[in-house]
Amino acid sequence: MSESTGIDPTAAPSGTGCAECLDLDGWWFHLRRCAQCGHIGCCDSSPGRHATRHAEATGHPLITSFEPDEDWYYDYRDQQMYEGPALAPPRHHPLDQPTPGPAGRVPPDWTEQLH
Repeated sequence: MSESTGIDPTAAPSGTGCAECLDLDGWWFHLRRCAQCGHIGCCDSSPGRHATRHAEATGHPLITSFEPDEDWYYDYRDQQMYEGPALAPPRHHPLDQPTPGPAGRVPPDWTEQLH
């Protein structure tokens, strides 16, 4: 695959959680992975919506889930779901990492803060 497809199967994930939430002492509901560069961001239900912000800032159009047992792609350009190739491991966050996460940062009223 090439950069023009928006998918680089060799790009490793940027970490085990949302890069911006970790930097800002925030929390996330679900995690998304940029299919082009591997950036891990939080979903649009999360307070930060960092996966979408990453796509807007970089022009990287495709994300995939970084949740266990989820295997799909989403294209911001046409807002459609697709199937795609396997990406470099790991394919999801660590199984001992809670959802929402990270442990110790999720507020008691987290369900009220979802978008």
